[in-house]
Amino acid sequence: MLNTIPMACDHAGFELKEYMRDELIKRGFDIKDMGTYSSESVDYPDMIHPLAKAVNDGEFKFGIIMCGSANGVSMVANKYPSVRCALCWEEEIAELAKKHNNANIIALPARFISKEKALAIFEAYYNSEFEGGRHQNRVDKISIR
Repeated sequence: MLNTIPMACDHAGFELKEYMRDELIKRGFDIKDMGTYSSESVDYPDMIHPLAKAVNDGEFKFGIIMCGSANGVSMVANKYPSVRCALCWEEEIAELAKKHNNANIIALPARFISKEKALAIFEAYYNSEFEGGRHQNRVDKISIR
């Protein structure tokens, strides 16, 4: 499962999740769709907790989560001590989230970015590497566990 990308969303992120899932499968990625499975109203923590716990526990290297603003889903994900979820609305934000913060979940604001922008954000994140060094010192100070 370490080479599988989990994805989860609420109703506001459903259309974007479907697009991202299909596009990433076309590009050869294995996807674990963790819901939601329709545009009917749901409570985002119900989908995000299982994904964040799985990333936290090392079942997956990283994940992608979505809701309208990406604020709620990122708040839930960041409750887990080994999760570093970054709210990403531009490619450079995603790139720096990986390079400087070693983010292991990206949160996409479905109501504020296009589908194409979301895919570009993912690609910027995925194609970046954590730089370590002085950034590792800072990352080590994030969790309070």
